[in-house]
Amino acid sequence: MQSSAMCAAIEAQRASEKKRWRAIILIGTLLCLSFIGDIVTGPSMLNVSQVLYAVANTLGFSVNVDSTTYIIVSNLRMPIAIMAVVVGGSLGVGGAEMQTLLNNPMASPYTLGMAAAAGFGAALMLYIGSLGLESQYAIPIGAFIWCMLSACFLFSLARMRHISSGQLILAGISLLFLFQSLLSLVQFVASPELSQQILFWLFGSLAKASWSNVALVSLVVLTCCVFLMRDSWKLTALRLGEERAKSLGVDVTKLRLKILFLVALMTATVTSFVGIIGFIGIVAPNIARMMVGEDQRFFLPLSFVVGGFLLSSASVLSKMIVPGALFPIGIVTAIIGVPFFFWLIIAGRR
Repeated sequence: MQSSAMCAAIEAQRASEKKRWRAIILIGTLLCLSFIGDIVTGPSMLNVSQVLYAVANTLGFSVNVDSTTYIIVSNLRMPIAIMAVVVGGSLGVGGAEMQTLLNNPMASPYTLGMAAAAGFGAALMLYIGSLGLESQYAIPIGAFIWCMLSACFLFSLARMRHISSGQLILAGISLLFLFQSLLSLVQFVASPELSQQILFWLFGSLAKASWSNVALVSLVVLTCCVFLMRDSWKLTALRLGEERAKSLGVDVTKLRLKILFLVALMTATVTSFVGIIGFIGIVAPNIARMMVGEDQRFFLPLSFVVGGFLLSSASVLSKMIVPGALFPIGIVTAIIGVPFFFWLIIAGRR
């Protein structure tokens, strides 16, 4: 009797895991289609078959392809398409981890002010002349320092007694408005030329993506994701409550510091190259949670895939809204994210 019940439970668990894998494969397929669509669309529409040949050629396969198409795909569009996937994935994972730590579906690096702090740090380094460093190094350093300062402030609040997750979210929103105001102030006092560069961080854009930027961002993001996946069991235990996680041998304080550092590192890195992009960190984890639940073995990968799909789709839309021009992708993600944000509020009431 007991053996049959155990076998039934094991079969049910295996069926549940297969369902979760199917969800990941489904969204992964949509991500691949969106990735190709991102390369195809642009000021000059390209032939899909030629794009596939160009992508294969870029990956090292010897395929006959039109030289003009190959140059456009390899040098211009493919870095942007890959950056959209990596950045969207990192925002999705960052939002998933912040929601796990705070037990709040509204938490994300954007709503907690970390992305805005990174954007302010990047703009500030531009304004003060990069302190003698090359801008490609000074801007990420400035973004990382200010992002970590905001993260340390939030963690200090989290360690105080009688501070609820809702109050912590409000503190994060306050930081968001503070750093956005400071970013606007830097833009106001800067020269017109510098103000145009700072505008890049206010709206968010993938236009500056290059193979070197993609390589650096991908290295940081994938390394952080590997470390996060290594703690997937601990993070799943944390969703059961702090006391239960401690009873299972999880060092909650150490885990929170580690996760906060990794999320801040990802947020600072992607923001320093693409600017402030909101709502992906809220929308992607909630979609992933509805599809696979709280098991971090599936929740984290799906949050990455959903985030990559959303930002890749937003990149396609940004090139279709105004034909022949690149619409700021941060505005597109806000247009997509705001209705979902309101839906979350209404669903939460029910």
